[in-house]
Parts: sequence; C-alpha cells; structure tokens
Amino acid sequence: MKSIISMAWAMIFFGSSPFAACAPDAVELRQGDLSVRFTVEVADTHDERARGLMFRETMPRFSGMLFVYEDAQPVSFWMKNTLIPLDMLFLDDRGVVQSIAREAVPHDLTPIFGGQEILQVLEINGGLADQLGLDVGAELRHPSLDQSRAAWPCEAPG
Repeated sequence: MKSIISMAWAMIFFGSSPFAACAPDAVELRQGDLSVRFTVEVADTHDERARGLMFRETMPRFSGMLFVYEDAQPVSFWMKNTLIPLDMLFLDDRGVVQSIAREAVPHDLTPIFGGQEILQVLEINGGLADQLGLDVGAELRHPSLDQSRAAWPCEAPG
C-alpha cells in the first residue's frame, strides 16, 4: 500500500509539472488533487480499435491504449483474445469519464457497455483505477480532443 501511495504522490508532482504538455503518446487524468500521466498507444482506425490490446501478455504499469472514435456513439467492448485484466474508462467528447469497467476478465465474451455518447476509451491495467482513486467525473486531456470543448484543455506550449 505504501508504494501505491508513493506512486500516486509522484504522479501528482510530475503530472502537475509545467513540462507536462499534451503529447500524442500520453494522456493525463485528473480528479480532485490527483493528476496522473499514462503513456498510450492511440487506436484511431477501425482496424486498430478492433485489435486493441489483444494477445498482449503484459503492459507496463502506467501505460495503456486510447481508443479514439470520429464521433460520440454507443460503445461496447469485450475481452476476447485479451490476456490481461483491464480497467476501461469511457469518456465523452469533453474528456470526462462517464463510466468505468473495472478489472475486465481476460477472454470473457460478455459485452461491456460503456455508454451512449462515448468518444474515447482508455484501457489501463486492471485494478489501477481503484488503486489511484479514479472514478466517474475524472477528466482526461489529450490533443485528440476538440480543445474548445475539452473539460481540461491542453496548455499552449511555451
């Protein structure tokens, strides 16, 4: 537990750093006093979204995959051919978490419905959302969001 708290404090410090500008290969999430940064792969084509994290045996702790859709829509996922448990954070077009599927079970074919108006989905290691205290209402920032609508817009560099 102590290491989780230490990591959370480190993420608060580094996540609030003035050098933590938006980048295509990273997302930042904030909720209350917590700010955490994840290195991500972006899946923004049909084929990339269909494959997702299938067949991956491991994923570094603060890494994930950001699924980006062209328009907000109803979104469901399943865990077929996924080897590791995942938390799925379903986000609206402002980057606000609308729902979280926690610790999705590997190989499970049960559909996981994320909501009606979902623009992005962030997949991270299973259990990490609870360990960090992430919940509905958390805000994500990433350059793929329309910055004029984003709840937490990217800061201008410089």
